[in-house]
Formats: sequence, C-alpha cells, structure tokens
Amino acid sequence: MPRNFPPPPIRIGDLVVDPPILQAPMAGYTNAAFRQIVRQYGGAGLLATEMVNARGFVWLDEHTAEHPDRLWGVADEPRPLAVQIWDNDPETMAKVGRRLAQEYRVSVVDINFGCPVRQVTERAHSGSYLLRDPARMHAIISRLVEACAPTPVTAKIRLGCSPCTINCDEIARVVEEAGAAALTVHGRTAKDFFSGQANWDRISQIKQHLKRIPLIGNGDLDSADKVVHAFQNYDVDGVMIARAALGRPWLFSQAAAALRGEPIPAEPDLETQRTCMLQHYRLVCDRFGPEKGTVLMRKFACCYAQGKTGARHFRSHVANVVGVDEFLRVVDEYFPRDEPAATAQP
Repeated sequence: MPRNFPPPPIRIGDLVVDPPILQAPMAGYTNAAFRQIVRQYGGAGLLATEMVNARGFVWLDEHTAEHPDRLWGVADEPRPLAVQIWDNDPETMAKVGRRLAQEYRVSVVDINFGCPVRQVTERAHSGSYLLRDPARMHAIISRLVEACAPTPVTAKIRLGCSPCTINCDEIARVVEEAGAAALTVHGRTAKDFFSGQANWDRISQIKQHLKRIPLIGNGDLDSADKVVHAFQNYDVDGVMIARAALGRPWLFSQAAAALRGEPIPAEPDLETQRTCMLQHYRLVCDRFGPEKGTVLMRKFACCYAQGKTGARHFRSHVANVVGVDEFLRVVDEYFPRDEPAATAQP
C-alpha cells in the first residue's frame, strides 16, 4: 500500500536523505555546473554525478592522467553527493569504489545496472545487460559493499531487459541480499529506452520483495504534482527526477514545497531562466574553456528552451554555435522572452 503522506526522509545506510527527492545521474548532463545550479534552487535531498566508467578510471589512474571529467568538482563540492559507476568486473568496481569512498569521501557509491545504451550493454556487457545475470550483479554489489564500507552502496536498475524478460522482483532481492543500502528502479525496460510511459504500478509491486532497504521510483516525473501523485499512489520511499530537470533545475524545489504541503512556486519568468542558463554557461566555460564549453553547453541551452514559444527556432541556431560571442548573440536574439504586458486602449 502507498505510504502515509507527506513522506518521511529516507535512510541510505547512515545517510538521511531529506526530502526524499533524488537527482538522477545522467551521462553528459549532471556535471558539477548543473549540480551547482540545482543546489542554488534547493529541494534535492541527494545529488549525483554522471555515470563514471570504472575501467576508464583505473586506466587513467595507472597512467597518472587526470581523472575523468565526470568527477569534476566531486572532491570539493558540498555533500551529500552520490557517484555512479559502471562496469561488469567486481574487482575493478571495488578498486574504484574504494577510491571514491576513501579519497573522494563521497556520500554514496551507486552502481549503474540500468543504462540501455548499446555502447554500455552490447559492447561492454554492463549497465542493463547485467540484469540477465543476477549472480554477477550479486558479486559486484557484495564486493563493492565490502570495499566501500562504511560508505553505502546503492543500485539503479530497470524493470528488465525487455517486456518479455521483466525480472525486477528477483533482482530486487539480489540487490538487498548482496548488501546494497537502497534500490532505484526506472519504470521501463532496457528495450524501451525512453519510449512509452514509465510503469509505476510495476515499480510499486517491487516493495513487497524488499525487507529493509528503501525503494526509489524513477520515470516521467516532470512536475511537482506528479511527484506528489507518486508518493500518494505508489509504494515507494523516495523518487528520482531525471530528464525533466535538465532545463528546469528549480523543479526539485517545486516538488519539495509540494511535499511539505506548501504552494508550489511558479516557474521563474523567462528573464530569470535566461540568467540561470547563462550562469550555467559560465560555469562550464570556466572549467573547459570557451571553445569546448560552448560546444558542451549547446545541448543544455536546448533543454532550457524546451516547451517555450519559439524554442525550435532558438534550438536550430544555438545547436551550431562555436564561440562565446556567437553563443551570447544567439541567446540574446532568439531565446524566448516574456511577452510585454498589453497596453490599455483608450
């Protein structure tokens, strides 16, 4: 049955996540710049990095190279913070997890068992590919738990590899038995990618197979009302917001207010959204330089324009910019603006 409302904080090991709203790790997006913007608005109980290739981390370490850009900011930014890693070898994962726990002192080490991208699944036999091998999942989790202690280890999965092979109940039991401190479930199969609707009824059914760890639901949460609906109607302990927040980092604060029973803050006006986007741009350029920073920011700029009048026109221009001056010119010329107030007629 659904939990009482409002939902209480959740515990991931010794970490208290309050509010029980988590920011999803997303490759190519949830870097330190995005996380800083989210923190400024507030509302997320736990933030996460992009997913980090454990094998690549080890290679860089052995060759005394700079650690992956996906760990940018991790050593120094505020906590709590989760780092998500992926690979299919328990020892490689343990080696990286131990470094993250001891050297970086992260709050949570999360394992990606949900990525459906072919480069991760078919080529590397990792991510959601491992849902077909519960024994290996158990080995990876238990080895990481041992290596990271007392830092909690969590897992993120999908419902299964395909609609014909949904095995999330079995996987949930494996995750808990292996010692993980929480389970996040995206309500689609790997074959679905992001098509159709997330199956929250199926997510909710997993709860009966867990004895001690929290269940976190993920998928299609693009408004504060949908977050409230998830807690009121499904048996989950927490929720994770993903793609909807990429151009709306204030979504977490809206959801948190709704869970407290407060009025949901209005969307910022377009000028405020432009300012937020340009701050995000500056943070990216400060890290990567103006040329690379501009290229990296193009996809974020498209997210900020999503759903707005004139967004398609803006995206068609910003998608090809290569320098700071050009980026700022396109934003100034094409980013949607608030409509001026109507002038009273005599």
